[in-house]
Amino acid sequence: MRAFFAFILTVLGLAALGLYASAFIVHQNEQALVLRFGNPQQAITTPGLKWKVPFIDTVEKFDKRILDLDTTEQEVTAADQQRLIVDAYARYRIIDQLKFYQNVRTEDRVREVVGPLIESEIRRVLGSATLQEVVKDKRESLMKQIAAQVNKEGREYGLEVVDVRIKRADLPKENLVKVYDRMRADRVREATELRAQGEAESNRIRANADKDVTIIKATATQKSDEIRGDGEAERSRIFADAFGKDPEFFKFYRSMQAYTSAIKPDDTRMLLSPDSQFFRYFQDPNGKAPASPAPSAER
Repeated sequence: MRAFFAFILTVLGLAALGLYASAFIVHQNEQALVLRFGNPQQAITTPGLKWKVPFIDTVEKFDKRILDLDTTEQEVTAADQQRLIVDAYARYRIIDQLKFYQNVRTEDRVREVVGPLIESEIRRVLGSATLQEVVKDKRESLMKQIAAQVNKEGREYGLEVVDVRIKRADLPKENLVKVYDRMRADRVREATELRAQGEAESNRIRANADKDVTIIKATATQKSDEIRGDGEAERSRIFADAFGKDPEFFKFYRSMQAYTSAIKPDDTRMLLSPDSQFFRYFQDPNGKAPASPAPSAER
């Protein structure tokens, strides 16, 4: 029985392994090509769970999304003999995974295969336009012309070139130095003027704020002094009324305040006689001082 169960488990394990090896998943943003010993068998463009012959077929997956391709920075001479340093990029997607696999093989090789086509077309199209047209007047139409031509050639590789754009079109470094120096001088002058205006405005705002603070503080001090004076007067009046109504209670209250202020919970030491006037309420709730003992007669 143990051998039988071992055989059943082995069979189930091999079946599970074969099922796992024959299934694969194509995601929404992917497309796949099933190969058998390197020969294409099936092109898959729909997502989901797919099947292949285990241990014989292999699966190559390609991205279905629009991808970016950066070109090499290159120098282009315009129709008016003006030189430009052009840095461009293209956006493409894979529309035929079989052609793409046969001509390009992997997405990492797109730059090596398709990049020179884009760069060549950029030199051809921009070389027939003037600097003004490249930089401003016809830049959009020139980019569409480049994309259309590259797209025709790219279909042979299973690619669709969606767009071609210029990231940067600069003058050569020897011309840029003078242009940048002039622009820097203009910006420094403008910054100096703005900084001076800002400093003047800052001083004006700070002066007004200081004046307002002084007025507010003076008004608040005056108001607090008035309130404090009224409070002190009311306090004195209340104490005077209380003292006039019940002098004994007033004496008791003042003694309790003196105890609170003098006897602290942390460390209080007092050298006083127990029958002193300060402790009279400790000896008698009415606060009467203890009678002094009569002097004894000596013979």
